[in-house]
Amino acid sequence: MAPLLVFLALVYAVPFLGVAAWSVTLPKPGFGQYERLVADPLVLSVFLRTFRICLIVTVLSVVAAYAIAYVWVRGTRLERRLVEFCILIPFWISILTRAFGWLALLSNRGLINTWLQAAGVIAGPLPLAYNEFSVILGITHVLTPFAVFPLASSMRSVDERVILAARGLGASRLRIFWRVFLPMTASGVVGAALIVFVFTLGFFVTPAILGGGRSIMAAELVWLRMFQSPDWGLGAAISVALVAMVGALMAALFRLARPALMGGLR
Repeated sequence: MAPLLVFLALVYAVPFLGVAAWSVTLPKPGFGQYERLVADPLVLSVFLRTFRICLIVTVLSVVAAYAIAYVWVRGTRLERRLVEFCILIPFWISILTRAFGWLALLSNRGLINTWLQAAGVIAGPLPLAYNEFSVILGITHVLTPFAVFPLASSMRSVDERVILAARGLGASRLRIFWRVFLPMTASGVVGAALIVFVFTLGFFVTPAILGGGRSIMAAELVWLRMFQSPDWGLGAAISVALVAMVGALMAALFRLARPALMGGLR
């Protein structure tokens, strides 16, 4: 394990320590940049927007991925093959291409607005792009396949005998799902939620393209502070704060979700 630990330290720990050093040394030594994180209205608004988008994307992605994983695990042979195809296709297309694809669909002169206006459904274009709605839609599209894998893994570990026992006792399909199947897959739900939330917290390309500078998230703010209005100290402080938030959230979620996980294992 020693070579792997050394590699991880060089790749992750050393750069992070360098960024942490910038946050307390630029432009002058001290913790002034961290004070700006809680005092600057712009930074606070970006953090609030980021967490709001993270929560919405997490809920949408996990719900969609749960339905997809359910069909993938418990569907017919043909349904499973179709789901596998739909899951794998997005991984063959770059995030940049998918973002511009959504832009072609949602912009004022995009396909959706063009078709709706041609059909006489709307008089003017709907504001579907360059806002928070398009950012949420684009990120959810990217991250839903990532949420499928932990959910499918937990579903495959469900003991079919428990489902049969519930049916034998007269439980309906809906009751079996809510009282038996869903609790037994709680570990997959937690894992999928963690993956999606953490990935969304650091998203850059999709919000930058689909948001059009109107729905800035934390990662984009870091880039702006580093390269547009060079303020490396603040950009580094935001980066360190994001890492600390991710660690705290993961620890809290694991602690709060432990009863559900243990119940699912039983």
